[in-house]
Amino acid sequence: MTEHKNKSRAPIQPLNAPTLALSVGGLGFLRPAPGTWGSMPPPALAALLVLFGASQSTIYAALAACLVIPSIACVLWGKYAETRFGRKDAAEVVADETAGVTFACLVAIYFSASSFQMLVQLAGAFFLFRIMDILKPAPARQLEQLPHGWGVLIDDLVAGIYAAIALALAIMGANAILA
Repeated sequence: MTEHKNKSRAPIQPLNAPTLALSVGGLGFLRPAPGTWGSMPPPALAALLVLFGASQSTIYAALAACLVIPSIACVLWGKYAETRFGRKDAAEVVADETAGVTFACLVAIYFSASSFQMLVQLAGAFFLFRIMDILKPAPARQLEQLPHGWGVLIDDLVAGIYAAIALALAIMGANAILA
């Protein structure tokens, strides 16, 4: 039987650029549930931007950065992560969760009519992503087999797309009922 990826903890040292990027500033070293910690930055950033009155285009740009930068880190340093943490898709690597949840956050912003609705839908985006990330419906689980950082990243992007679809359907269904 293989050891669960969240059971053991890698040392935080060396704390270099790849480690900081892959662990999203160290969030991947937090316990319990490092993937949950790694999923928080995009919805939290979007919520702060909403609360401070940022435009929808500014929020989209911030979320795009939350998708692109961690994705690049996963692909660029995926092989390094395997060596650094001693296994593929180590619990400390949460940049994939940060990227994946962004799809659902984009849907939450797109379908919002008010700031309050955006905040509620961002919370929904976060929870739906965590459910999809844990369940990993096909083909997400199978995509983990891709080499190095691709396998770490792509399954979470697919989980994020599933969460985005589920959120869009829930929002459209609620709007239809309330109309």
